[in-house]
Amino acid sequence: MLRLSLRTRRTLLPYLFLGPGLLWLIVFFAIPLVNQLGVSLMTGNPEQGYTLQWHWATYSHAISDYGTQFGRSVLYAGAATILDLVIAFPLAYFIAYKAGRFKNFMLLLVVLPFFTSYVLRTVSWQLILNDNGWVVHRFQDLGLLSSDGRLLATTGAVIAGITYNFLPFMALPLYVSLEKIDRRLIEAATDLYASRTTAFRKVTLPLALPGIFAGSLLTFIPACGDFINAALLGTPNQYMIGNVIQSKFINILDYPTAAALSFILMAAILVGILIYGRLLGTKSLREAV
Repeated sequence: MLRLSLRTRRTLLPYLFLGPGLLWLIVFFAIPLVNQLGVSLMTGNPEQGYTLQWHWATYSHAISDYGTQFGRSVLYAGAATILDLVIAFPLAYFIAYKAGRFKNFMLLLVVLPFFTSYVLRTVSWQLILNDNGWVVHRFQDLGLLSSDGRLLATTGAVIAGITYNFLPFMALPLYVSLEKIDRRLIEAATDLYASRTTAFRKVTLPLALPGIFAGSLLTFIPACGDFINAALLGTPNQYMIGNVIQSKFINILDYPTAAALSFILMAAILVGILIYGRLLGTKSLREAV
């Protein structure tokens, strides 16, 4: 029986632990990805079926036909990400520094929406923003809406739904990042005559960059492909690219176009991540970690 040396076993041990995860990625990600790439290059129709003809023109047609939905998805997802950051940063800061013995309870409240179905949470916004609901009536009383104005089936309703549904994805990474900050660094800054605002801007904010980066990605990426909020809270005028892909796959059965749209969305998100990482500063992220 072949005996491996201790050094060889130590070298192979990390790969042994990596094996199950790598196998999972190959079976449930890489293989389906390659399969969908092949589907995107097929031609045909739902009645007679599709055959692989390496039809790259599907991609150019998809961009020209559905550029509006792509732009709308980026706009809605970007707006929701910014709103989530504005809401989640003070929330995460309070939980990390001020919550005290209520910290775990407040974290539970942040993740509590996950105990309810995503669709059910979105449907509840239909009730909140209903034309005969309390919110619309109060907006009308305050003069923020006309007597025949509405909140449901608008761009604002879709963005509000996305913002609400993905808020925990922003809040949790921010909390983890803020919790890791050594409080003595902030105290040292104030001892050196820095104001609270300056200490926050020069110490807290740079050290929270990993949380901002992670939270933004966890919010923006799934929000770009979301179709539930636009379908339930908007109209066809607010449909995002996820709605088009869902319709192409399930209703129209135009599999090549649906697969091509999925790959275009994936490529656009990857490019966006690279640009965002460059603008935010990968060096700053490494130093903060």
